[in-house]
Amino acid sequence: MFNINIYKKILKEIEGFGKKTQIVAVSKNHPKTSVESALSYGVRIFGENRVQEAKAKFDDLKESYKNIELHLTGPLQTNKVKEAIRLFDVFHTLDREKLAREFVKNGELYNKKFFIQVNTGREKNKSGIYIEDLNQFVNYCTNDLSLNIVGLMCIPPVNDKPKEHFSILSNEAKKNNLSKLSMGMSSDYTEAIELNATYIRIGTSLFGKRLK
Repeated sequence: MFNINIYKKILKEIEGFGKKTQIVAVSKNHPKTSVESALSYGVRIFGENRVQEAKAKFDDLKESYKNIELHLTGPLQTNKVKEAIRLFDVFHTLDREKLAREFVKNGELYNKKFFIQVNTGREKNKSGIYIEDLNQFVNYCTNDLSLNIVGLMCIPPVNDKPKEHFSILSNEAKKNNLSKLSMGMSSDYTEAIELNATYIRIGTSLFGKRLK
């Protein structure tokens, strides 16, 4: 079930920092009943990693709760784009030209928001645009494809200090005239809040250990 006490604690921490960070309650691998529990407490911003799982949980809930804002926080295959556009409001993991073109081809993008995933640690096993390619990719998405790119997202390498990567992301956003940052999870969200995260993506702390 959803832990409202932890949610309130994080909200107080955000207030204490004097920030306007919003919490994305990441409900992936948790049952629909946990989402309904969160909804009963007034939570309306949720994150999911897979299109099919999100569809099973949120198709009817988005009809019942018109103000739900659903975020895709995991990687997206191009063959799932059309369905994803119908379901999600915010996309955190735009990470390649092919995916960007697929969004343009596959639907009405009015009111959809996109974050570009940046591979700040240059990890071979992780998705994301390298910093040296970022400016070109931002220009391609905004100028050539007219996508609504609102900000940048990153997942720091496990063994690095998260704050260093959050600082890099913040600086790159400023260089590219982007105002929003998606960064910080259950283990490092306070550092993300300090560095003006727009969204922190919190799963385990709010919903408990993920079901397999």
